Amino acid sequence: MVYRRYGGPEVLEPAELPEPKTHVDSVLVRVRAAALNPADLAMQAGALDGAVDTYFPAIPGWDIAGVVERPGLATPEFSAGDEVVGYVRSDVQRAHGGLAELVAADVRTLVRKPRTMSFAQASALPLAGLTAYQAVVHTLGVERGRTLLVHGAAGGVGSLAVQIARSRGARVIGTVSPRDHGYLRTLGAEPVAYGHGAADRVRDLVPEGVDTVLDTVGGGVLTATAQAAAPGARVASLVDIGVPGVAPVFCRMDHADLTALLELAEADKLHIRIGATYPLARAADAQRALAAGETPGKIVIEIG
Repeated sequence: MVYRRYGGPEVLEPAELPEPKTHVDSVLVRVRAAALNPADLAMQAGALDGAVDTYFPAIPGWDIAGVVERPGLATPEFSAGDEVVGYVRSDVQRAHGGLAELVAADVRTLVRKPRTMSFAQASALPLAGLTAYQAVVHTLGVERGRTLLVHGAAGGVGSLAVQIARSRGARVIGTVSPRDHGYLRTLGAEPVAYGHGAADRVRDLVPEGVDTVLDTVGGGVLTATAQAAAPGARVASLVDIGVPGVAPVFCRMDHADLTALLELAEADKLHIRIGATYPLARAADAQRALAAGETPGKIVIEIG
């Protein structure tokens, strides 16, 4: 699926393109599943046109899981038939993304897929998982003895952050809608209803205040719940970038981090909630569902 101009789901269209070319250190992957992310919609809409070059037709999608079709001459890590997971974000937008049968991927963007994970589950992990892992582990330094407050704890990044923090022995409190309280408890976290009075509800659970906070929601939620944090608490946000005292969180491909995520999943300490799957031909419908924000869990395109 490609887009030949900026826009919403309506600009997606099927296309027959030549097989992607591979260099000595890249791998040709036959994609079995590709997950959607809000960043895909933003890029396709041209939100980053001032910062990222786009060459049409462009193929959206950064998160893939599939099978090595042909390894490069300088990629001894992989052989034909190996099952892999990749975060194939490029510095430019072009005919390179995951919503395709074949993708040429730099070997540094790939890790082996655990046999215990389906292709759909594996494809849903890279961007959201790396974001959550890097926020929890590297930015906030969450470990045993700490208490983490996650705003938007039932979302794609939030739910993974909860599980990563729990795997490290931390106590986790999450703000969610009432319908997600049960789900959050299954992840080992303590749910708190978001909205007016959330800070008081957190303080009821942690009178001394939480010492780490991860915001995946934005919209002033950190200001509204500031009193829930202890003095000197570490605070990070995916959304409210540039706020004094708040560390920004971005996602970057890191082979060790992605491997650690997959090891957690293989050890049954990290679970991916798949909200819906679509065939490639219905990618526009999948994007509409993502934009509507009503699907609980990741949306995945299954290919082949």
